[in-house]
Amino acid sequence: MKTLQIGMGWFGHRAGGLNRYYADCTNYFPNADIQFDGLVAGEINVKSDSQGKVTAFASANASLFKRWLGVRNSFQELTSQQDYDLIVSHFAFYTFPLLNMLGDRPLVTHFHGPWALESSVEDNKSLAVKAKKWLEQSTYQRAGRFIVLSQTFRDILHQEYQVPLECIHIIPGGVDIDRFNIGDSPGEARSKLGWSSDRPIIFCIRRLAKRMGLENLVAAMVNVCAVYPDALLYIAGKGELAATLQTQINELELSNNVQLLGYVSDEDLPLCYRAANFSVVPTVALEGFGLIVVESLAAGTPVLGTPIGGIPEILRPFSEDLVLENYNSQQLATGIIEALSGDRTLPSSQACLEYVKQNYHWQIITQKIKLVYQNALLN
Repeated sequence: MKTLQIGMGWFGHRAGGLNRYYADCTNYFPNADIQFDGLVAGEINVKSDSQGKVTAFASANASLFKRWLGVRNSFQELTSQQDYDLIVSHFAFYTFPLLNMLGDRPLVTHFHGPWALESSVEDNKSLAVKAKKWLEQSTYQRAGRFIVLSQTFRDILHQEYQVPLECIHIIPGGVDIDRFNIGDSPGEARSKLGWSSDRPIIFCIRRLAKRMGLENLVAAMVNVCAVYPDALLYIAGKGELAATLQTQINELELSNNVQLLGYVSDEDLPLCYRAANFSVVPTVALEGFGLIVVESLAAGTPVLGTPIGGIPEILRPFSEDLVLENYNSQQLATGIIEALSGDRTLPSSQACLEYVKQNYHWQIITQKIKLVYQNALLN
């Protein structure tokens, strides 16, 4: 099956759950007999970094005109060279300018999240939000099949974009288990990272943005440290809230207990998960799946998550104790304190790994995706 897949960016150059998912698809789809050719916004070395599977149609920093013109020109070039069975969209913004070029080729959309709704949470510019919503709606009207990561995203896609339920298929994200299931013990991981060997460590990796709940998590550490003065929270990631969070940490006098790590490399991320007592995902809105939840479990590290979006869909079938009561600072603090004291039971490292192997291994996920692609070709 020959597919041309329209992405957003290349994970090696630009972090994010969508880009990680897309990059993993390039690695695992060929094992399911799905030929993967891709187009993303990025630098020229995307082609070599993706072993020739993905082409950058323009720089991610280029003007909108140049990016849209670039994706149209690259699409025309590739489709003139190969007869693709299926066009696959991972990002409506770069699929929209191709709508009048698709012809009768089937289009499948991987819905990674409501772009317009996420923008309204982050930056309430109503005109821009309406424009994004219209662009998404126009693109989704052309697709025949949709793949979503959770029931939460299925409901959003149906209710906000009027996509019929029978066209939507729930297939969770996969994880590269070999990458996260490292051989290091927690102590060895801490040693490699230069982290304390004798303090309780909590890890959180997020884009530093409003809907991620990071301000609540920092505030929760005041109560946590009142019970566990040596508790240490590491927050990894970049984003517009970095300065705000650092100011909050300083004002709450938490500089010895909360540290912003900034960008964590792809190589160090499995070590960070492994080194922690547990991870926390404090999201307050629009969490469609939470790939970081599955990544942490694949590293053998339990995760405490808020009951938002797709997070409880991952955690509840595994352990109710991993789902926090809610996302405010008091409830976060209570959950963290209970986990540190043992009043909240955390699964073992081996149990975390086995759960991921049985439910989120890419070999399982790709076969489910392939079936949706095949059905799209029949209709």
